[in-house]
Amino acid sequence: MAHHLIFEGAELSGKSWLVSQIYDYLEPKYNQNKVTLDGCHWFNCDVGVYGTNTGKPVIRHYLKIFQALQDKNLLIEKFHLSDIVYNRLHRQREIDYQAIERQLQKLHFKIILSTFPDDKNILKKRIADRLALYPHYERILREPEWYLRQQREYMAEITKSTLEYLVVETNQLPDVKLVQKILKFIKEKQ
Repeated sequence: MAHHLIFEGAELSGKSWLVSQIYDYLEPKYNQNKVTLDGCHWFNCDVGVYGTNTGKPVIRHYLKIFQALQDKNLLIEKFHLSDIVYNRLHRQREIDYQAIERQLQKLHFKIILSTFPDDKNILKKRIADRLALYPHYERILREPEWYLRQQREYMAEITKSTLEYLVVETNQLPDVKLVQKILKFIKEKQ
């Protein structure tokens, strides 16, 4: 059976790095033709729509894509939990994704929740790293407390999910042990 994973978590929690490592493991292992990268599909769904009126419609469209690709390995970077958290923090709105979760369950999706330690110094370093890579991030930059608050919301939401999930803490990156932990969780032999 193909692996279907949603990577969720607060900004700066290391999701992109984790996704890249799992992708680098799954894609070559399941690649079929060595001409295209068809062994695993990586969707970065954080497209600036979460926390807006277009979040839920976009998620519904992505779900149709995932259904069409259900026999393929799928890695999703941010999805419905992000829309819930962003709506709550930015718009003071509650969004219900129970119906979407039922569809995700049928597709055997699991969630990897990436977290960081409750340490403002770690966040300050990650902010500096992010700004060095993506200067435009400054337009939405927040204080470390904001990211800690965001993480608390993700932690609350993951406990309400009906999907199987794993919580990993990114004390430092890179951390190969976290990759091994995720591969063990999805029952991939290393």
